Amino acid sequence: MAPDSTRPEILFERRGAAGIVILNRPQTLNAVTLGMVGALTRQLKEWEGDAAVSRVLVTAAGERAFSAGGDLRALFDLGRAGHYQAALEYWRTEYALNALIKRYRKPYVSLIDGIVMGGGAGISIHGSHRVAGDRFAFAMPEVGIGFIPDVGATWFLPRLPGELGLYCALTGERLGPADALAAGIASHRVASRRFSDLLAALCGNVPVDALLGAFAEPAGEGSLSARRPVIDRLFTGDSVEGILDALAAEASGQGADAEFARFIAASIRSKSPTSLKITLAQLRRGRNLDFAECMRTEFRIVSRLLFGHDLYEGIRSVIIDKDQAPHWRPSTLEAVSAAEVERHFQPQADELTLPSSDQ
Repeated sequence: MAPDSTRPEILFERRGAAGIVILNRPQTLNAVTLGMVGALTRQLKEWEGDAAVSRVLVTAAGERAFSAGGDLRALFDLGRAGHYQAALEYWRTEYALNALIKRYRKPYVSLIDGIVMGGGAGISIHGSHRVAGDRFAFAMPEVGIGFIPDVGATWFLPRLPGELGLYCALTGERLGPADALAAGIASHRVASRRFSDLLAALCGNVPVDALLGAFAEPAGEGSLSARRPVIDRLFTGDSVEGILDALAAEASGQGADAEFARFIAASIRSKSPTSLKITLAQLRRGRNLDFAECMRTEFRIVSRLLFGHDLYEGIRSVIIDKDQAPHWRPSTLEAVSAAEVERHFQPQADELTLPSSDQ
């Protein structure tokens, strides 16, 4: 989607000891463009070398979203026009930014009071601190658009407690503030009404951890807390079909989790079969990979998905036509072979390279 020419897409401010980032595309739920990725990368490198900046604070304009993800419409247009290398440059640059944030030498605090998904998670979750406001809602819903959870999800989702990461990846369901804090997606819970005071305080020289500790409050119990045992039990399989079988067995009973299992199974069955199988393999492998190898794995997968069918069909159905009726190809899990899944993980000539400090 073309940027709104009347406003900058991303803003940077110096306030006291803080460098402040403001995602500034509220009309698109702060979807992250290539221009924003490049600008943020350059600014972070500058601040990292500036002794007067002791912490970075990331915020967002508007009340609905911190960032709902990447600029999918722009990627759709590039791919459909055959500009595959330009599309891959977006991911190459974005993944380098994710790695930069993960190894950043100064406190990197994201103040999240709204939706945070996909690319928005990539510019927040790898930072040192992630503050959840009242409207916080985290999700990685990529399998619903024929894609995979990326921006380092191969690293962070398998490292959530139990099978919660795989549950998030295969269902795209959202985590609210309490569940996100329990999972480690968020590091602190602060009431939205106190965000402006917190931001002002963080611009001083009081240590970040001390300030966040003073502002933080108990998150309470999330809606998923009672479901964690059944999630851990039903999502242990190494095949999507096996997980769906386990959900079906649970749904056929009379237990308290039967309705939950029915809902989750229906949600999974609506996603791209190819994406589901790749995502399961991706997260299982990610358990044993270092961060840099996780990023290289994602780039290999993306480099193949870009030439396929489901990514464009998924974006069409969700973003462009909004009919929510994608026609996946293949349309069944059974038709997605192990060899087809494995093809997406193979090394390629044009690998993602990250600076040695990101390894």
